Amino acid sequence: MKQMKRKFGYKNQKYNEQLASIPHNFAVTHDEENGVSELTIYGDIGESWWWESTSASDVDSALKAAGSNDLIINLNSPGGSAFDGIAIYNRLKAHKGKVTINVDGWACSAASIIAMAADELIMGAGAMMMIHEASTIVWGSKTLMRKEAEMLEKLEDGIIDIYMTRANVEREEIRSMVNEETWFSANEAVEIGFATTTATTVKENEDDQLAQMKVQMQALQHELNQIKNQQKEPGQKPAAVAKGNLSKLFLNL
Repeated sequence: MKQMKRKFGYKNQKYNEQLASIPHNFAVTHDEENGVSELTIYGDIGESWWWESTSASDVDSALKAAGSNDLIINLNSPGGSAFDGIAIYNRLKAHKGKVTINVDGWACSAASIIAMAADELIMGAGAMMMIHEASTIVWGSKTLMRKEAEMLEKLEDGIIDIYMTRANVEREEIRSMVNEETWFSANEAVEIGFATTTATTVKENEDDQLAQMKVQMQALQHELNQIKNQQKEPGQKPAAVAKGNLSKLFLNL
């Protein structure tokens, strides 16, 4: 049986084909020795009869197995059920270990809600995030439609509350972004406060640290060479001081 592909009702239709083609992958590994559990959440969020997806129940089971391990979550999702996204968000926020989320490609709609639960949110190179209005399908009388509209407004207020836990702008600006359907590049997600950093920045910081270590190691080697050429002090090996500094260097890493 051929699997149905979900169609998206986003205002911006530019990425529809790419979003629909994200393969579902929910995978969990636990490294008890290092106290780290890694979750991969690719594809739609929420229960579905028509296509594969990752539900709040899936994540809940994974977190129970993780215990108090730190979490690394690799996220790439077009979104899905807002209520599942909210449930996953709250489950992650209650987790005792550190939660690091890597946005590998997309964090749209309900997936953007999940991303807000990160202690550290890293946007991958070229990754994007999207926030928009909640939507539903309704059939019936004008009274029923009004009730559904009221429910959606309350749902959106709750979602905006979640965005405001990280956003560095006013609430009404976030509300306007939700109403307009706003897409953020990796750098824009960092600028507004949603993301902690980008993968590019992380790599640059690592390169800077390595460069600093190299300079420090060269200085220590120079110090060792100087000590070797000096007269030994009573009861102390010539390289003891430099070795002590070397130990401090590694302790500070």
